[in-house]
Amino acid sequence: MRAQPITNFIKHHFRHFNAAALVEAAEAYRRHLDSGGKMLVTLAGAMSTAELGLSLAEMIRQDKVHAISCTGANLEEDVFNLVAHDFYERIPHYRDLTPQDEKALLERHLNRVTDTCIPEGEAMRRIESFILEEWMASDARGERLFPHEFFWRILDNPRLQANYQIDPKDSWLLAAKEKQLPMFVPGWEDSTLGNMYAGHCISGDVRHVHTVRTGIEYMIELANWYTETSATASIGFFQIGGGIAGDFPICVVPMLHQDLRRENVPVWGYFCQISDSTTSYGSYSGAVPNEKITWGKLGVETPKFIIESDASIVAPLMFACILGW
Repeated sequence: MRAQPITNFIKHHFRHFNAAALVEAAEAYRRHLDSGGKMLVTLAGAMSTAELGLSLAEMIRQDKVHAISCTGANLEEDVFNLVAHDFYERIPHYRDLTPQDEKALLERHLNRVTDTCIPEGEAMRRIESFILEEWMASDARGERLFPHEFFWRILDNPRLQANYQIDPKDSWLLAAKEKQLPMFVPGWEDSTLGNMYAGHCISGDVRHVHTVRTGIEYMIELANWYTETSATASIGFFQIGGGIAGDFPICVVPMLHQDLRRENVPVWGYFCQISDSTTSYGSYSGAVPNEKITWGKLGVETPKFIIESDASIVAPLMFACILGW
C-alpha cells in the first residue's frame, strides 16, 4: 500500500505525546492485521452522530474491522443520519445556550448532542414507523431477532431507501450489513428505540418482550464468535470511548476462562483505547490498560496503547493511517 498525503503528514508531524501514541497504535493495528489477526472495534459516545461512518465504513469494506460492539445509540444514530441528515441542525455556540434556549430546542423537537441536534420527527419517528412494522411482524410469527438484525431488515426496505439523504457508502451500518459483520449491542435498552420498544410492549403492540433478543444472548453469540475466530487468528480490541460498548465485549475472555473453566483461552492480541476520561477512583473508561491484566483480559506481552484525546478527531486520523489515505 502506497502512503498518501494524510498518512505522510501524520507520520511527519505527529512525533510526541498523544500524537505519537496515535501513530504507534495505528502502525501496530496494521501489523496485527498483516500478521493474520482480526480486529473488534467498539463504539461508545455519539460516534455515529459525529459521522464516523465517513471513515469507519471504508475500514469495514476493506476488511480492517471484523466485528463491532456498539451502544444502542450508535446503532440507531447512524440510520437517523442516513435518512434525516438534511434536517439536522448544528449549534456551534452550544456552550452559550441558556436553559430557555434549550427548552426552545425541545419545543422544536430537536434533541441536542453537544453541537448537533437530531430532529425527532424526521429521524426518530421515521425510523420508529419502519422498525415497528418489523417488530410486530416478527412478534406475530414468534420470531426473535437481535436489535441490529431488525435494523438490517429495514435497510432492505425500498421505502426507507427512498429517504436516504447521504451517500450510502458513508453509513457504517450499511457497510456492516453488506459484510454481514458480527455485531454486538450490549444494553440496547438504553437507547431511543429501546425506549420506544418498551413503550410498544406496554401498549400491547408487541406482545412478547423477548421478540428483541437480549444482551445475555449477545454475550453467548460473542463467546461463540471469539472461540471460533481465536482458534485460527489473534483478535485485537480497538476501543473508542469507554462504557458498556467496551467493557461488555472485553469481558468475554475471562468469562470463557474463569466462568466456563476453559483452558488455553487466548487473551486479546492488541489493545488500543481512545478516551478523554482521566484515570480516577474506580473509573473503567479511565483505567490504564495494564489494569486489565489483573482481570485476565490482556497479557503482559499484548501491545497496549491509550490515546487521551477526542475520539472524533483521533479515530478518523487513525483510520486514515491504517487505510493509507
